[in-house]
Amino acid sequence: MSINEIQDEIIEEFALFGDWMERYEYIIDLGKSLPLIGEQYKDEEHLIKGCQSQVWLHAEKDNGRVKFTADSDAIITKGIIALLIRVLSNQSPDDVAKAELYFIDRIGLKEHLSPTRSNGLVSMVKQMKLYGLALQAN
Repeated sequence: MSINEIQDEIIEEFALFGDWMERYEYIIDLGKSLPLIGEQYKDEEHLIKGCQSQVWLHAEKDNGRVKFTADSDAIITKGIIALLIRVLSNQSPDDVAKAELYFIDRIGLKEHLSPTRSNGLVSMVKQMKLYGLALQAN
C-alpha cells in the first residue's frame, strides 16, 4: 500500500468514532500493537529530541524499504508513533523523506493534543523523514 492509501484508510477509521475520547482510546490501543524497538536502541542516540515523553525510534533498511520500530514511556505518545509507523514503515526511503502527512490534520490530531505533545508529533515526523533521507544514501 502507498503512503496516501494508508493515510486515507486511517482517516476513514477515525471517521467512525463519535468523539475524541473514543479516538484517544483507539490511539492507545494502537500503541499496544506497536512493533517494539530492541532494548539496544533505547539509548540517547535513538531518543527523539523535542518530545515531552521519552520516545525511542529506530529505522533500518530491509529489501529497499524502511522498517521502523519504536517505544515510548507515555501511552498516548506510543499510539501516535504507532500511527506514524503504520504510514511510513515498509516504504522506500525516498517516499518516507518526501511524505506529505495530511492525515494528521484531517483526523484533527494536532488540534486535540497539548502544545508540548503537538511539538513532539512534529519532532517524530521530522526524525522519521531524516531517517528516510539517511537511508536513501545507503
